[in-house]
Amino acid sequence: MTLSKPINIFKNYLQLTKPRIIPLLLITALGGMLLGAQEIPNLSIILTVLIAGSLASGGASSINQYLEHDIDTKMSRTSNRPIVMGTIKPINALVFGIVLNILSLLLFIIFTNLISGILAISASLFYIIVYTIILKRFTHQNIVIGGAAGALPPIIGWTAVTGSIGIPPLILFAIIFIWTPPHFWALSLILKDDYAAAKIPMLPVVHGIKKTKEEIFKYSILVFLTTLTLVFTENIGLIYIIPTVILGLFFIYLSWDLLKSEEIQKAKKLFFYSMLYLSIIFFSIMIDSLM
Repeated sequence: MTLSKPINIFKNYLQLTKPRIIPLLLITALGGMLLGAQEIPNLSIILTVLIAGSLASGGASSINQYLEHDIDTKMSRTSNRPIVMGTIKPINALVFGIVLNILSLLLFIIFTNLISGILAISASLFYIIVYTIILKRFTHQNIVIGGAAGALPPIIGWTAVTGSIGIPPLILFAIIFIWTPPHFWALSLILKDDYAAAKIPMLPVVHGIKKTKEEIFKYSILVFLTTLTLVFTENIGLIYIIPTVILGLFFIYLSWDLLKSEEIQKAKKLFFYSMLYLSIIFFSIMIDSLM
């Protein structure tokens, strides 16, 4: 066996985990962890959240690709995924995803606590069952409700160091939960034809471009207001407040600019900015928590 073959196998299985979405999930988990600890936690806890969190996310994504490989063939964005390309058998992707989630659960239980493990596996199950199986193919509200799965990492990070759930991590959950729709609706504007071809009822496919832009603008205001509520907790200060206000107002401006535009090209700028926006907010939380 040549060296290239195992490397290609590794790359294919890595692609199943959707590695590009994992860093943002880990940033939000670290934000919740440092907010809860108000100091740098034990290294074993940090590594557990990073590794086990990656495994849970990757496992859920693998199972998602197993369940969606039929529609992945109809979308240009997903037509090069391993199952579609035939480089990984569907059943292997399913088993791989299940194993990753089991490993994640065990790591959380052994090195942090039971509640963190339960929350992590719950996030995976919600993404797989509620979003992928129940919502995605049947309602344009799919990403609104399904976004709860991606909003759980900061609560997981918080519980990993505190062993309980408090108001601050629930606010962080709400920030990501409300941020998710405008983030993905911007993407769905760009990929409207892809979603239509796959018969996925994303908002622009069902209600049109104008309605989608209006909803993005409304949610950009909601997420800005939600970020401000964290100010009323004892865990946060000016290091968080200043960039959050500036970046939030710019998020609203970009959403307004998209709304007033006759085209959808500006949705791409908003999509990429939304990821930067959330990342900086949570980096601000980390820095503020240590000051």
